[in-house]
Amino acid sequence: MDNKIFFRIGVTACFLAFFVIVLGAYVRLSDAGLGCPDWPGCYGQITAPDELEEIARAQLSHPDAEIDSGKAWKEMIHRYFASTLGLLILLLAFFAWKHRHNEKQQIMLPLVLVVLVIFQGLLGMWTVTLLVKPTIVTLHLLMGLATLSLLCWIMLNHARPWAQQLNGLTMPRFLIHWSRLALVVLVLQIFLGGWTSTHYAALHCPDFPTCQGEWWPQTNFSEAFVFFKESGVNYEGGSLSLEAATTVHLMHRLGALITALVIAGLAITMLLKSENFVIKKTSIAVLGILGLQIILGISNVLLQLPIPIAVAHNGVATLLLLSLILLNYLTCEPANKLVGQTT
Repeated sequence: MDNKIFFRIGVTACFLAFFVIVLGAYVRLSDAGLGCPDWPGCYGQITAPDELEEIARAQLSHPDAEIDSGKAWKEMIHRYFASTLGLLILLLAFFAWKHRHNEKQQIMLPLVLVVLVIFQGLLGMWTVTLLVKPTIVTLHLLMGLATLSLLCWIMLNHARPWAQQLNGLTMPRFLIHWSRLALVVLVLQIFLGGWTSTHYAALHCPDFPTCQGEWWPQTNFSEAFVFFKESGVNYEGGSLSLEAATTVHLMHRLGALITALVIAGLAITMLLKSENFVIKKTSIAVLGILGLQIILGISNVLLQLPIPIAVAHNGVATLLLLSLILLNYLTCEPANKLVGQTT
């Protein structure tokens, strides 16, 4: 019974983590990241101020703040869901520790998740207190994706629903290495996407495939990738010069091209080389998600970053990451050995 509870909590946490990531993207893209200037509450209370009395009280406590109840609610709703996710991860770790003497029970990864989610909470606090500093916000995004990825890996280990389909699976060594490389390349590209978003550089190249009417406009690399920035500065709206922001955008585009080639090449080769149905099906899913992501990226530029498409771009990037994690899991030698023991 506890085994089923562990699985249900984990699956729920996976879906919730995905939702929190997409919701966080919506909060960031709608400029609501500083909707609440304090943490963990909002203007000193646990809900966003929307009554006249609450707004007046908030104005007294934060006289320099421009109170926007709509943005404040977006930020607080995101915090509520993120806190719920943290509680689910604690429950997962509790059941893992409770059954730690069971040789089939995973213990290390659930405990690592607890540490990760605590760090993620600190990053959420610093996002507000350090006024959406790009390095902190980008790291917050990456740690959120790491949390989701680790949750999904735990659930894959726990369920192994494809045990029979993978039994006896062999995979060429170069494809295993290629799948690892594709995952690393995608993570780097997601970092570039987060760096572009947190610097508000998504519209610094308003045309496609050129940028500002040129293939390579003026750039400034020395300013574009400074990770330790001045504290006490409000970074909402962007702080880079035109040349530096253009550099960030161009690197994201170049990274997108490299990422697409690496992942598409991997998925197509998997389709041609593997006779396993699960591998083929996953490879087709990877190609489909990759194609959708490319369309959304181009649409963001040509349509001037509409929020629904921009949020979808974040969500599909997350799905692409999960599909590559699944592909890596399916080709993981320890997993292949374990599935033979699964009944």
